[in-house]
Amino acid sequence: MRAIRRFTVRPVLPEPLRPLGELAHNLRWSWHLESQDLFVDVDADLWEASGHDPVQLLGAVSSARLDQLAADRRFLRRLDLASADLDEYLTGDRWYQSLPGGKPEQIAYFSPEFGITSVLPQYSGGLGILAGDHLKTASDLGVPMIGVGLLYRQGYFVQSLSKEGWQQERYPVLDPDGLPLTLLREADGSPATVTVGLPGEHNLVGRIWVAQVGRVPLLLLESDEEASGAGRDVTDRLYGGGGEHRVLQEMLLGIGGVRALRTYARLTGTPDPEVFHTNEGHAGFLGLERIRELTAERELDFDTALELSRAGTVFTTHTPVPAGIDRFPRELIEQYFGADDVTKAVPVDRILGLGAETYEGGDPGVFNMAVMGLRLAQRANGVSRLHGVVSRDMFSGLWPGFEAPEVPITSITNGVHAPTWVAREVFELGAREGSEELIEQARGWDAVDRISSRAIWDTKRALRRKFVEDVRTRLRESWLNRGGTPAELGWIDNVLDHDVLTVGFARRVPSYKRLTLMLRDPERLKSLLLDPERPIQLVIAGKAHPADDGGKRLIQDMVRFADDPAVRHRIVFLPNYDISMAQPMYPGCDVWLNNPLRPYEACGTSGMKAALNGGLNLSIRDGWWDEWCDGNNGWAIPSAEGVEDPDRRDDLEAAALYDLIENEVAPRFYDSDADGLPIRWIEMVRHTLKSLGPKVLASRMVRDYVQQLYTPAAVTSRALNDNFTGATDLAHWKQRVREAWPSVRVDHVESSGVGDSPEIGDTLSVAVYTSLGALSPPDVDVQVVYGLVDTGDQLAESETVSLDHTDSYEAGRHRFAGRVDLTRNGPFGYTVRVLPRHELLTSGSELGLVSWPTQVDDSHG
Repeated sequence: MRAIRRFTVRPVLPEPLRPLGELAHNLRWSWHLESQDLFVDVDADLWEASGHDPVQLLGAVSSARLDQLAADRRFLRRLDLASADLDEYLTGDRWYQSLPGGKPEQIAYFSPEFGITSVLPQYSGGLGILAGDHLKTASDLGVPMIGVGLLYRQGYFVQSLSKEGWQQERYPVLDPDGLPLTLLREADGSPATVTVGLPGEHNLVGRIWVAQVGRVPLLLLESDEEASGAGRDVTDRLYGGGGEHRVLQEMLLGIGGVRALRTYARLTGTPDPEVFHTNEGHAGFLGLERIRELTAERELDFDTALELSRAGTVFTTHTPVPAGIDRFPRELIEQYFGADDVTKAVPVDRILGLGAETYEGGDPGVFNMAVMGLRLAQRANGVSRLHGVVSRDMFSGLWPGFEAPEVPITSITNGVHAPTWVAREVFELGAREGSEELIEQARGWDAVDRISSRAIWDTKRALRRKFVEDVRTRLRESWLNRGGTPAELGWIDNVLDHDVLTVGFARRVPSYKRLTLMLRDPERLKSLLLDPERPIQLVIAGKAHPADDGGKRLIQDMVRFADDPAVRHRIVFLPNYDISMAQPMYPGCDVWLNNPLRPYEACGTSGMKAALNGGLNLSIRDGWWDEWCDGNNGWAIPSAEGVEDPDRRDDLEAAALYDLIENEVAPRFYDSDADGLPIRWIEMVRHTLKSLGPKVLASRMVRDYVQQLYTPAAVTSRALNDNFTGATDLAHWKQRVREAWPSVRVDHVESSGVGDSPEIGDTLSVAVYTSLGALSPPDVDVQVVYGLVDTGDQLAESETVSLDHTDSYEAGRHRFAGRVDLTRNGPFGYTVRVLPRHELLTSGSELGLVSWPTQVDDSHG
């Protein structure tokens, strides 16, 4: 019998147990072991049955048990300690509070998904997990941050397999009242809402739910079914629906998100953000709302408002794959941004210009969300060093005239939140020699050398055993869902062996991640799995997008191979990869496999989590691994990059993978001393922890964001916000420079000081004669670009020196001069150029304007 309405009844806790409710509704419990232990002691069986969900636990525990706990003095003492610890965590000074002045008073972090804990399923993959780790770490470091996202009533999907191994999706409806969320309310008790205007006099209305992530509030907007009319289904599913549906979601996230921040600040007294961080282009419309605020409410012109908004905005791109970028039909944007509420003071043609692909090869019929994000942010970054290189090349068309290395996109390599991902057993092992400074200050990793080889090996073996039991439980559930019966599933009791080299592979299943690369030679893989002396075992997991039949076929191919009775005790595919599966998987694997098609992995943080648990990486040198693989903290799979035939490339890289496992990985794992310890393997584990531990932490990542992006953005934003005169002046200056730039040219170059055989220590003197038109010398930076040259006279590893203005001639003509010291031997070359210069630009390339010599008269003496 089906209910016509569903809702959650929350328990009323006895007064002595009220702090339990506070602990349950602050998601710090998800990475705080002492809080988790407290919930276990409420009712261990219910804790397991709830999926480690304290809200569900407290809703299911009996009144009798609650009364018993309310009278248990020992439990109440522990509860008081936990409550006091949380209070100190929320209010005490931390790393951020020790920083000097200039840092932002508040930072807003926008993302379409957040992976905080499995009990709040609002994530699909790495983007959401990263966003969750970012908020948790900001909380741990005391960074004043507010997260902004959407609350999807059906979340992402629950994955299962058909009997034939085909991915199936199920979308259970979530009840916000049963989640660790609080509805934001007005002073009169009514729900606080935001409204976004839509065409046809419709409105998109959103309620604001708050998830408390330690010190960081996370605002999640849910479209109001009754009030929204045409927008009622907007927040149904993460990454669901077609283009129009996605536009509505992103309007609610960006425009509604800014309005939610204003509402939250009004109701709570929280400061308005100084810096807005856009995590990928999905939230890019936030910049339009900030411009609207400034034009409609502060009566500023569009260009001044654009400068103010840009100064305080950081944009992070997360994909080197063009298909991963939202690109909407131009007419769809024009349709939805015709509503007065959105564009009353923001002309539609200016909006369309922000997302236009105006570069060579761009499509004039689309609106590109990443392009808009870059144009609306003064500071942008990729998420690994290699991804920064790829991003600068990918978006170089927005800065014509500049080589890719000078495109103003920097990089901050991702990191992971160790308290979430490191196993309790590993923490306990490290606690005997290390301290919390390993996590919070990224120091003290040499303490790993003081831990005995026996302790390291026994810990990893215990974690492998624990993981094997978890795999068997999940595999049995999967087979029952596929139609198996208990009587025919006895073989699962012998799946995997806790003493066999265990390799993990788990991630989303787009084609470039190459789930089935290991199946290129099935017989070779079987021989590795069934080797009588040095076998390996594989645990594989991952979801394909519901609309990606190609990805689903890859999963089916893997499942069919794993179903083979000859190898099914050595290879497993587990459906429904999520946080709860990942947490025992990373510690339980000895090797973490990653074989993307280089360079399409932006960062890839799963291997970082494995490394923090003493796992060794076996990966293509892509993303973060290209940056930090040193040859002793894992293995680099040779890439056949440059081979044009994709099948040939896959064959070559699969063969290299098989060879590494057979000839290097497995022998090192099984080569034991007289005490049964694989000493060379354990030394690699030590080196992994010491070399990668300080680098892969999200505490390092968030500190980098604060120091390299957030604080400079806040400083620039304040400079422009001083009575808005700075922003107005900057906007007018940019307009004047753009109008005058066609008249800027290099007329003549003179050089002296070096003969026909220059030597190190010589000085090259350069004088450049320029025509600046309506501009004056302070408006420009005349530079010498110099360095070693290749056989085609292309500058490599170039450097620049700015020249001084020395003379002015007839109207608009000027002389600039300076010196270059020759400090490197080899073939040397130089050129000159003119760039715009202003103290509030982040780089000379920001405007995309440059003047190079063209058939210039170059004389030397």
